[in-house]
Formats: sequence, structure tokens, C-alpha cells
Amino acid sequence: MPSAAATGRGPAAADGRMEEAEEEDGGRGATGSPVASAAASDRFVRCLYAVGFLDLFGVSIVVPLMNLHIKSLGASHTVAGIIGSLYGIMQLFSSPLVGCWSDVVGRRYSLLACILLSALGYFLLGTSTTVFLFAISRVPVGIFKHTLSISKALLSDLVSEKDRPLVMGRFNAASSVGFILGPVVGGYLTELEDGFYQTSFICASIFLLNAGLVWMLPWSEENSGRREHQQGNKGIDSAKAVHDLHSKSATNGAVASNSLFRSPWAQVATVLTRIKGIACSDLWDIFLVRLLMSVAILLYYSNFTLALDERFGVKPLFAGYLMSYSSALGVLAGCLLGPITRLYQHNTYRILLHSSTFTCTLILLYASALSIWMVVLSSTFLAFSTTIGRTCIIDLELTIGGNEASGTLLGVGQSVTSVGRIVAPLLSGIAQEFSPCGPPSLGVGLALVAILIMHANKQKYCSHGNVKPKTQ
Repeated sequence: MPSAAATGRGPAAADGRMEEAEEEDGGRGATGSPVASAAASDRFVRCLYAVGFLDLFGVSIVVPLMNLHIKSLGASHTVAGIIGSLYGIMQLFSSPLVGCWSDVVGRRYSLLACILLSALGYFLLGTSTTVFLFAISRVPVGIFKHTLSISKALLSDLVSEKDRPLVMGRFNAASSVGFILGPVVGGYLTELEDGFYQTSFICASIFLLNAGLVWMLPWSEENSGRREHQQGNKGIDSAKAVHDLHSKSATNGAVASNSLFRSPWAQVATVLTRIKGIACSDLWDIFLVRLLMSVAILLYYSNFTLALDERFGVKPLFAGYLMSYSSALGVLAGCLLGPITRLYQHNTYRILLHSSTFTCTLILLYASALSIWMVVLSSTFLAFSTTIGRTCIIDLELTIGGNEASGTLLGVGQSVTSVGRIVAPLLSGIAQEFSPCGPPSLGVGLALVAILIMHANKQKYCSHGNVKPKTQ
């Protein structure tokens, strides 16, 4: 059975310049010392942490101000909501397409294209003096703002399965730090004259800076480091592994290079074929678990500020501090994934099951809380369980679905989360008609269903990759 993207092409992380890099260094990537390869991999990973930080830092300085800006342009609440929904719909459909495209043409060029086109969107946002121009500026961002997903796919290509949860957790932590600092900087800048327009241009400049960083990344080190990590994943003779992986990497690099210059129609056909392979796969239960847990967490936060006011008389300022506190703890949780995975002996399924069960229990505690301190307690531990759960579900998708189509898998997973963002507000509104505790109570039920699905498919999750998509 072929894996999730068995279309005759290697993973997109083997970008088109691999052969050139191998020729320049005389094949040292395949024959160099493991210590040197590991050091090259670590340098590349640290650079990607900086890419993730700059990405969310740039976004977070402008996104919290957008609702205020569109209202200042004369848009009604309904129009503002429609534009926001259109952005979510574009993300929903573009996520798997862009993710799969990164598998076809290579991570480097797809990541650069997404960053530059996102920069264009934020530049247009800085020139939006009417509601129509505001809506137009959201189009390139809605379609191409998948830079974090492609970065995660690149990380999954580079590191071993054993190290992937740790690296993903640190990447999420670095990105979250940017999201924590960004609103503070954006709030300060918006106080200036024409503050929103200046903030938008600064955001576009940050994306251009990020594009320059991606362009200057040590891609030859990435190739060398990836080969070393791939070798570590194989339980075969060392000398044979080096030779086979060197040959395979060179072949994949040539294919990715050729894919970049293929006709657009050929690239579209390849993308659609790969997405069809995912759609016809046996991964539906993993994506369903991701959807249910995403909706459950979104229901928890959907009426958080309003519910605290109605239940405990807590002012919005306190709720804001509590959410910022939770975000900071989420960063810490990302850094603790290494010790946690070692404690569980790198069993991602068990970590996900336990974190999901813990999340369900904490949401239930919040829904039945009798004092504000019980809410603070649940928020404290929920920051850890949700961060760990998000990282583990991505790792499980890549482990079972096959790392050859990491971009496609992450794109489809992002679309699943987008569906949750569309469905959750509707469910929250209906549940809130009955009680302020209605949304989190519904979230508890959805989380329980996700836990039952994980129990029912325990054998599949523990088999680590025996489940593959059907032939395409």
C-alpha cells in the first residue's frame, strides 16, 4: 500500500537544490559524521523557530485591531462578520491545496511564496480606506497564510519521529511568544496618528524580513541534517542506510526541482490526486478526533468573558488577564514536551489520550465551577493539556498517515480545524440560549466522543503507520 502521497514523488522537503548542494560538498552530507549532521539539523531547526516567532508576531500586532478599523470605515457588524467568515472559508479550502502544493514543488519555494503573498495582503490592508479594499486585502492572506503549516511540515521532514513532538512543541512555544508580544506592540502603535495603517505596513515589513530569513536559511544543512535523521529512523545496517538515503535524497531532490518548473496544470493535477488519496484514506477517525477536540476547546473559550461576568460578576479586564496567563502557560507547556514524551516512552497515542481526558475533565470543572478560583485552576491546567494535545494530534497524523505527504496532511488537518471555527460559534449560540454553562457542557460531550473514538481505534494508533491511504 502506498503512503499518504504515493504519487511517485518524494517529500517536498527534498527541495530542488538538493542535488546542487550534494555536488558542491562532494557528498559530505551522506558521509559526514553524525555529530556534524546533528549540529546542522539543530541550526536549521533553530532558524525555523525564529520564522515561527516573526510570523505570529507580525500577525498579532495587526489582527486584534482589524474589527475596530473596519467599523471605523463604516461597516456594520453584519458586514464585518461576513468578511471574517469569508476569510475562514478561504482558509478552509486553501489549506489542503497549499499544503499539498508544498509537497509537490518543495518547502522552500512554497514557504517563500506564502510569506511574500501574505506580505502583499497586509500591505493592501495598510492602504484600505474603504470596506471594499479591506475585503480585497484579506483575499491573498486567506488563501496563502499557511506559513506555519508549511514550517511544521518542514520540521517533520527534518527530524525523526522520536524527536518530532519535542521540536513541534518548541516551535509552537516560539510562535506563541510572538503572539503574546504582538498585541502589546500593536496597541502602542495604534495610538499614533494613522496608527492602523502604520501597523499594517510594519506587519508587511516583518513578513518581508521573514521571507529574507527563509531565503538565507542554510538549506544545504537542512538536506544533510535530514539524511542523518532519516538514517536514525531505519533499523538497518549503517553503511547501507547512508548509501540508500543518499541516492533517495538525490532522486527526490531532482523530482522536486523538476516539479517546480512543471506547467501549472500539471501541478494542479498532482495536488488534486494527492488530496484524493488523503480523502480515500483510513485517517477519517484521526481527523474526527481533531475536529471534536477543536470544537470542544473553542466552545470553552467562545463565551468565556461573558460567562464569567454572568456567573461570578467578573469584569472583562480580569478575563483578559486570565487568558493572557493561560497563553503564557501554553508556551511553558510547549517547552515541557521533551520530558513528557520521555516519561511516556515516546508513545504519542497515550499522551494524546491522557491529555484529551484531562482536557475533558477540566472543561467539566469549569462548567460546574462554584467560585472564580476553580475557573483559575481549570484554566491553569487546561493551558498545558490543550497545548500538549494539539502537538500530539499533529504528530499522530504524520506517524500514521506517512511522512511523505506531511504538507498535505497538515493542510487537511488545518482545514478540519477551520471547520471547527465555523461550527463552534453556531453551537455556542444555541447552547448559550439554555445556560451560560451550555457551551462548555456541550464541549465536554464532544470531548467524551473523541476519547471513545480513540479507545475504539487503539490498535490502529499503536501500530505506528500500518494504516495507509488507499491506492490512488
